[in-house]
Amino acid sequence: MKVHVNGNDRKLPGDIKTVSDLLSHHDLDNKKIIVELNEQIVDGTQYQDTEVKEGDRIELVQFVGGG
Repeated sequence: MKVHVNGNDRKLPGDIKTVSDLLSHHDLDNKKIIVELNEQIVDGTQYQDTEVKEGDRIELVQFVGGG
């Protein structure tokens, strides 16, 4: 499946069906992250139930501490 992640075209393995699967694939499943799917923020409690589909536009925003 082809999607756009953070502005880049990506081909994802067929076993990625949900936002949760996508985060696991990118080793981000235990991080503080905001997911925007097709210009809509996905509630973190809905990652397992939110499907990723061909052509979706996904933005992954990770919070990083600094000083």
